[in-house]
Amino acid sequence: MPKFLKFICFLAIGLGLVWLVTHNLTDKEKDDIFSSLEHANYWLLIPVIIVGIASHWYRAVRWKLIMEPMGYHPSTLNTFFAVMVGYLANLAVPRLGEVTRCGIVARYEKIPVDKLVGTMIAERAVDMLLLLILMVITVVIQIDVIGGLFVAEIWHPIENKLGGAGSSRSLIIVGALIILILISYIGFRLISRSKIGIKIRALAHGVWDGIRSIGQMEKKGWFIFYSILIWAMYFAMMYLGFYCMEETRYLGLKAALAVLIIGSVGMIVTPGGTGAYQFLVQRTLMVYGVLDTTAYAFGWIVWSAQTLLVLVVGVASLIALPLLNKERVKTPATDAGQTV
Repeated sequence: MPKFLKFICFLAIGLGLVWLVTHNLTDKEKDDIFSSLEHANYWLLIPVIIVGIASHWYRAVRWKLIMEPMGYHPSTLNTFFAVMVGYLANLAVPRLGEVTRCGIVARYEKIPVDKLVGTMIAERAVDMLLLLILMVITVVIQIDVIGGLFVAEIWHPIENKLGGAGSSRSLIIVGALIILILISYIGFRLISRSKIGIKIRALAHGVWDGIRSIGQMEKKGWFIFYSILIWAMYFAMMYLGFYCMEETRYLGLKAALAVLIIGSVGMIVTPGGTGAYQFLVQRTLMVYGVLDTTAYAFGWIVWSAQTLLVLVVGVASLIALPLLNKERVKTPATDAGQTV
């Protein structure tokens, strides 16, 4: 039920953003959107999809590197299939895919799931760091363009919200946080020696082993290379996507970088980026002089190509996994008496 409610909440946000953009459109503006969609060259999305599949493949290869210091060497194909099924699950519920792909590798490669969760957390932390670095670079090299968009769409809303909170409300929030910390500390002390507490500590230890594996890698150079390569492919997907519409072909590398970074935020906010991705891509392209209707259509085209890729390859991976692993034992992995 909590996962279902979370899904409904995020989906409602996405649909709300779709409504926010479209509810005041005139008939002419709606016609312009459909005209842009109709005249786009969808054949030029094929290179985008090919590059997208390659980026997911190298994500699987990079994930394998994190597992090696712990003595695990899973099949690259199984790891790739797990990554794609994870993306498929994320279309339904944000972050569900992270657990799903760990469970798949644990099932077919007999790796303890707690350690896989640790490697996944480490991998996501690296991606978040790269996203933040690229975000800073994007703002710095285009301070006159993206800087204004960042201030208007992100900084001012945060500033206004913080400024609107009165001192009494701030004190209440701080007091509630202190009480919450105290209750959490007391509760942790009470259960730390119980059976549940011992299991939690064992799980935390396994997760920490997975996170720590990055520092123990012998192939750190390859890990850095694959991390940069993955984001370079994401960037190439966006830049190639510009060529599918006449109105966006003139946009350059800086615009592609800006759309990639700001659109990535939209992919995080709602299930599969529904609504949020199109909205943020539209607002970004408008800064570069693209008409609002054309920019909105472009957001839908790129989002649809990425979603179609995940749906097709994700479902194919889900079917291929049991066929590829017919001879493998179907019982979950165990580690130190813990059943996965």
